[in-house]
Amino acid sequence: MLQALDAGGVRRWAAACVQALEAHREAIDRINVYPVADNDTGSNLLHTLRSALEKLQHFPPDSTAGQAVTALSKGALLGARGNSGVIASQLLRGWAEALADAGTITGPGLRAALARGAELARAAVSEPVPGTMLSVLDAAAAGAGDGEPDGLGAVVRGAAWAAARALEQTPS
Repeated sequence: MLQALDAGGVRRWAAACVQALEAHREAIDRINVYPVADNDTGSNLLHTLRSALEKLQHFPPDSTAGQAVTALSKGALLGARGNSGVIASQLLRGWAEALADAGTITGPGLRAALARGAELARAAVSEPVPGTMLSVLDAAAAGAGDGEPDGLGAVVRGAAWAAARALEQTPS
């Protein structure tokens, strides 16, 4: 089982995020209802993450995982589009702050990154509302720390499970 994520793993993860957003952009656009139903959340997230990945692809291949996340953060900030893009850029900024000195990303490092990212994402919104992207990020951060072992897989599973459950509850 994977115990740590290096810079190459961060690159592969970011590329997978972009691919997933490409595949689901239209569906995400359709469910966007807050603060207005402008049907562009998926498009804005895709644009922002593409910018983040592009910045990372121009980063030295021998970088650390922390440096790779910092590159993603800078790219997302430069390419942030719409509210969702700004939130995503702040999420990655929090990850970059928490992981700046990390050679690799371990379970405890990811747990700290998720918490800091959710905190900065929430701070980026003047009037946070329950049932939004922020609720899902908060749940992921909480799920990552739910008493599971410190292994990277356990932290990822806890965060993913909690995020999926929060996403199911967003319509209510």
